[in-house]
Amino acid sequence: MEYTFILTGHPNITSKHKTTLELTKDIEIGKTADCIIGVGSKISMENIPKEILNAIKKEETIILLRLETENGFDEIKGYGHPELTLDHPTDMVTRKSTFKCSRTLMINADKAAYDINNKLIEDLKKSKDLKVTIII
Repeated sequence: MEYTFILTGHPNITSKHKTTLELTKDIEIGKTADCIIGVGSKISMENIPKEILNAIKKEETIILLRLETENGFDEIKGYGHPELTLDHPTDMVTRKSTFKCSRTLMINADKAAYDINNKLIEDLKKSKDLKVTIII
């Protein structure tokens, strides 16, 4: 199963956070928002198909988050968990840790914002589009 949506980059993207990566519906971010790599999403977790959300709520589910820009590509691998509520109205967060809250999309991820391909981040700093695909 997979689901694709588009966000936009922002000049304040720094991609320096070493444990999380965030996608948000917010349009503006400050330079201290070092985990955010995509803004202006028209999609929140409530728009993701129920069969994908149900799969994410299983501990054995492997989740791939594919990130694509004009010049860059990367993938993050993480895991689902039954305690994920998947109901935050604006944010989706991938975490290297096992911390769970309404914003958490996956835990035990193999990458955070800091680890993302530099070409992809350079595109995002120029406010280029970010294609995101959630793959179960």
